[in-house]
This record gives sequence, C-alpha cells and structure tokens, in this order.
Amino acid sequence: MTAARPRLVLFDLDHTLLDGDSDVLWCEFLMARGLLDRAAFGERNAAMEREYRAGTVSTRAFSEFYVSTLAGRSAEGWQAEREAFQHEVIAPRLGAAARALVAERRRDSALVVLTTATNRFITELTAAELGIEHLLATECEVDAAGCFTGRTHGVLNMREGKVERLHAWLAGRGESLAGFESWAYSDSGNDLPLLQAVDRAHAVHPDARLAAMAAERGWPVLALRGRHAR
Repeated sequence: MTAARPRLVLFDLDHTLLDGDSDVLWCEFLMARGLLDRAAFGERNAAMEREYRAGTVSTRAFSEFYVSTLAGRSAEGWQAEREAFQHEVIAPRLGAAARALVAERRRDSALVVLTTATNRFITELTAAELGIEHLLATECEVDAAGCFTGRTHGVLNMREGKVERLHAWLAGRGESLAGFESWAYSDSGNDLPLLQAVDRAHAVHPDARLAAMAAERGWPVLALRGRHAR
C-alpha cells in the first residue's frame, strides 16, 4: 500500500485571505499620513489595481510601482509605519473565516505557505499574525547602506513566477512538488499557473477568469467573507 503523501497548502493573500489588496492599502495608508503625494500616486494606485485584476499589467511594472514606495529608507526606518499598518489596516481585514481556514490547515499538519505578489516587507507581519511560518513574496532590493532602492530583487512572485519560486524554495529544502499532495487557494486569474500546478485548486471569491476556469475544472469555490462565509 502506497503511503499517503504529506500535504502542502498554498494560500494567496490579497482578496483571498485578506479583504483587500495589501499594496493598494499600503499606498492609501501612506497617502493618508502624508508620506506619499496623493496627486502623484492616487490615480496610478487605483489604475494599477484595475490592471492587475484584469491581468493586463506586467509583473515588473506592478511590482516595482509598489516597491518604489519604500525607496530611501531602511526596514528599521519603516518599522513604525509597518506595525501601524498591520494593526490598523490589515488585521481588521483578516476575517474570522479566513483565520479559521488557515488554522484548520495548520491542524492538518500540512506544510502551509503564504505566497503573494506583494513584497516581503509588507507581508511578513501578516504571515506571522496568521501563524504561517513560510512566506514566498516579491523581494525588495537593498543597497549597501541597508536602504530599499525602490527596485525588486530576483524572480517576481507573481503569475508564472509563483510556480518558479515555489519549485526553487522546495528544492532548497530537498523536496519537490511531486512529493506532496498540494492544495492552493486564490481569488485571481493571475494565479492560474499556480492553481494548475497543484493537485487541488480552490477558488476564493474568484474573479471572472478564475470563476470560468473553476467551473470548467470543477474546482471548489469558497466564500470567506460576508454571510456566505464557510
């Protein structure tokens, strides 16, 4: 009898576990505090979200637009704002059903990973709050003085990049995707490469592209917000 494979569970963050988009909310948070110019960033922030949801923005343009908001300061220099953002903006948008689903998968003794196109600096505290040890995120370039340059570093954790980064991360652990029964949860057609790479895909409040694919493939569709939350 073949032994059961261990379970790997991959959660997208924005509009999946989180009611909202971390990058968009970060920009709004900084503009409200006077740390970003609303005239320069406000409309582009809204447009970037629209283009992302439509799947028309390039991974480079999307990632570097948001990472650019960190330029000129170190992680330590941003820490007070990051903690306030997590407490005031992000935590209230992590609903009870989303938190319960993560906790349920952790109780299953699964290897649980948060995988997000948003940068690591913005999402580290969210992963910690959800009790998720492993985070795959877009990486920020840092200069010799320890300050963010406003550019990204390495493979962007978005679209096909999520699959590439996942394989590299597993290889670094001496593992492979084939060694797991793999599950993934996402809201977005941008994550179709990842969802198609795993054994069990789940659509959470899916956009039109993902809803169509879920219907075609028979993938479960979940609601984690509102009166229909599981």
